[in-house]
Amino acid sequence: MEIAPLVKQEKKPQKEKKITWKKLKDQKVLIIMALPLVIWLIIFCYLPLFGWIMAFQDYKPALGVLESPWVGLKHFKALFEDELFYRALINTLGMGGLGIVFGTASSIALALLLNELRFTRFKKFTQTVSYLPHFVSWVIVANIVTTMLSTNGALNELLLSLHIIDTPIQFMSDPNKFWYIVTFSDVWKEMGWNAIIYLAAMVSIDKEMYEAAWVDGASRFKQMIHITLPSIKPIILILLILSIGNLINIGFEKQMLLGNNIVADKALVLDKYALDYGIGMFRYSYGTAIGIFKSVVSIILIFIFNNIAKKSGNGGLM
Repeated sequence: MEIAPLVKQEKKPQKEKKITWKKLKDQKVLIIMALPLVIWLIIFCYLPLFGWIMAFQDYKPALGVLESPWVGLKHFKALFEDELFYRALINTLGMGGLGIVFGTASSIALALLLNELRFTRFKKFTQTVSYLPHFVSWVIVANIVTTMLSTNGALNELLLSLHIIDTPIQFMSDPNKFWYIVTFSDVWKEMGWNAIIYLAAMVSIDKEMYEAAWVDGASRFKQMIHITLPSIKPIILILLILSIGNLINIGFEKQMLLGNNIVADKALVLDKYALDYGIGMFRYSYGTAIGIFKSVVSIILIFIFNNIAKKSGNGGLM
């Protein structure tokens, strides 16, 4: 009685193998197309991970990775004992957090507004204009922002002409304003580009839902709140989780270009800290330790917020 089921179970793996090979043959064109990207990922993303062992060595370029002396967790201990590291971490988390909040909200708002435009030509023109800043170099953006916020810049002139202020405000010399200047400069630059994904998600929403809501007397604003936003909620969560994963990977270009000696304490971020120590002071092992810390924190953040999203019943990345 038990022989037949055993025979069937033995045949299943063979069938699965045949199906797998058949799928590979059917998708060989797609595999060939993906192969260059896979090779690129291996060479530039995975092979460099071998260099992480430098964080556990006193790396000397003359000796190389294999012959440099091992020091264990020496550089990590030095990292967590450095007050400058904590200052850089706070600045990074502060600017990263502001960027996620205002960046996500502004991108969703722009996508919703663009989606409501009915005049096609104007909609395309507005989309194009909103995307363009993404392709502008940060050097140019920093010059524009610095000029506008200078004591004789456009913003101060406007505030003076409206009698809102009596004397020009030193925007670029105020450490308390620096985080917000960086954040809103970044939001302006990337808002249109980030809205593309939300717009793409809105296109896939069933039009019959809007028609039914219109028949029931729902205004366009109510349709936006009760149909559009809930429909793109999964996309919002996925992008939010990815953004949180990059919370401490905000780069240093913005801070370096918009900063100055007066706001140096507020402009120091982990990437700039790693650059100054790792390259500027030739402490390659210490710089690698900073990089590992950033990577580990990013992975932990992704898993934490992914689990929170799953438990809330809204799905997640994994």
